[in-house]
Amino acid sequence: MTAPNDRNSTGGVPVPVTPAGATSGAPAEHPPSSPAGRGMFGIHGTGDVSGFGGLVRQQRPIEDTPRPYGGYFDEVRDALEEAYPHFGDAIEKVVVDRGELTLHVRPERIAEVCQVLRDDLALRFELCSSVSGVDYLGADERRLHVVYQLTSMTYRRRLRLEAAVSAEAPHLPSVTAVYPTADWQERETYDMFGIVFDGHPNLTRILMPDDWEGHPQRKDYPLGGVPVEYKGAEIPPPDRRRSYQ
Repeated sequence: MTAPNDRNSTGGVPVPVTPAGATSGAPAEHPPSSPAGRGMFGIHGTGDVSGFGGLVRQQRPIEDTPRPYGGYFDEVRDALEEAYPHFGDAIEKVVVDRGELTLHVRPERIAEVCQVLRDDLALRFELCSSVSGVDYLGADERRLHVVYQLTSMTYRRRLRLEAAVSAEAPHLPSVTAVYPTADWQERETYDMFGIVFDGHPNLTRILMPDDWEGHPQRKDYPLGGVPVEYKGAEIPPPDRRRSYQ
């Protein structure tokens, strides 16, 4: 890029200059030190990760939803309370939001709760369709959450379980003995978030190489440093790319 008025003294040839905004302290240049809540293109205090919309999402605490919940949600809770004597100790809160039911479960109890949800005749949640991780860095002391999506094919009902662990002790029991479909899903959650599922039959990486350091979907994972080869050209990592603001 050249500036139209910058010419040398001999031939009037434009002199290359550094484009404005090429080194302006953007998040892509210094990802570890970017202020919390800052999006792309210099946007501050936004929940919009693109930075274009300027959306500011207010964080609110997740609180226990008062009854009645409506729909089949009350029936599911009543059936689980009746079938599982340790309901009060195992379930931290019950949340109904956007038409979905979520049981927040103590991590050490997750396998027990899944067993009851699968086997009780009034519940019959036979399918675990997904196990995934979420990192609430800066928003929750137990920042690593594991989310389980369960389906009752008998009663055509859906239920979400959520268990939270700290980054310093990211352990909880595996549910593969209850739901075999969780095998590779727990491996992926371990690979991406570093959450250890105790009792898993083969808890190894599934996406990244075995000797890879770190867990790429944690929010404190560095964004740059890994060049990518594409059609003979090397694309620089994000922390060395030009940023526009």
